[in-house]
Amino acid sequence: MLSSFTHHHDGERLSCVSGGGDRSGDGVATAVLLHGAGNGSKERLLPLLGDFVARGCRALALDFSGHGESTGALKELSLRRRFEQAVSVIDAGVPADGELILVGFSMSGQTVADLAGHYKERVAAVGLCAPAVYSAEAWPLPFGEGDSLFSTIIRTPDNWRTAPALDVLRAYAGRAVLAVPGTDAVIPPAVTEAVTDALSARARFTRFDVPDAEHRLGLWFHDHAEDRARFVDLVLADPAR
Repeated sequence: MLSSFTHHHDGERLSCVSGGGDRSGDGVATAVLLHGAGNGSKERLLPLLGDFVARGCRALALDFSGHGESTGALKELSLRRRFEQAVSVIDAGVPADGELILVGFSMSGQTVADLAGHYKERVAAVGLCAPAVYSAEAWPLPFGEGDSLFSTIIRTPDNWRTAPALDVLRAYAGRAVLAVPGTDAVIPPAVTEAVTDALSARARFTRFDVPDAEHRLGLWFHDHAEDRARFVDLVLADPAR
């Protein structure tokens, strides 16, 4: 059973949902599901959250400010604020020593890397779905609208190549699954290749190709239970543990 709740952070009311048990420290890992940019929201991730719960995990998801049922303006959001909002929700809702499974879609590929660098050994697994990564200069900037400095920076060719997230993923030694749609008009193939190379360095890594899907894998998993279940199984399957 999933429960909705509101978390207050930095003047915003963040709409969240969780399931899979109470907050007592019982060794159960918590899957944290993070939606993408634009019109992304936790709503499309509820079936995926339910699959993690059905496999014995706790799970939670949130609407970042300016998305879904949370307050705030999307133009005022930034990669830094996404990270800080996720940390605030996790710290309030997960036991301090609890293992984390971090799953991020598109822009939240960056947020997963930020969280992996922050929580370090607590991160048992990551699932990256058509992920994006960004340069350090873009990270603190508000998204603004189409003509913002953030937009200018991320549209600069190859600006992503200096992304600190790639260094974090290269150092990560836990379980990692990269879900790659057959057609992606948003994430350049070179970004996917760089993330693949980074995760291949130390992580126990699996690439999961979804040939018939396009960029919005959250929507795809919402509507395609077999692929969704396969993804969850791969994230949780780790004989080394």
